[in-house]
Amino acid sequence: MAHVINSLTGMKIAKPEPVDEEVPFDGGVMITETDTAGIITYANRKFRMMTGYTKEELIGSPHSINRHPDMPKAAFKTMWETIKRGDMWEGYVKNLRKDGKFYWVIVWIKPKLDADGKIIGYIAGRKVPNRQEIKAAAIKYAQMLKQERQ
Repeated sequence: MAHVINSLTGMKIAKPEPVDEEVPFDGGVMITETDTAGIITYANRKFRMMTGYTKEELIGSPHSINRHPDMPKAAFKTMWETIKRGDMWEGYVKNLRKDGKFYWVIVWIKPKLDADGKIIGYIAGRKVPNRQEIKAAAIKYAQMLKQERQ
């Protein structure tokens, strides 16, 4: 079983084995903030409820704690390139809950800047995805994963 390490507490958090059961995102405001390395510095109540993780488990953990193995690395490579340039990124993401179930969201991520315009972290929000677009994203990501595994 894979683990992530919480950089604040040193706690080892097991990543669940995925199960083929979706929990639809019903809307509301899911917000997270990270430092420039992708370590979670803030997760609002809605995000904690949707993922099943506690505040103590999330703060200090890498945001990849909820990355579903169906998501290709190339999708996140593009995301990181975009936000490190200072641009906003938006895309469909399949996430993994603590209980192994999954959920789809449209994620937008934008840099947080200090007074000098230097990137000091990132803020991400989520929107309810379109079911047809989820199907298209799932097909695209499956093709990308197949290429990555060859």
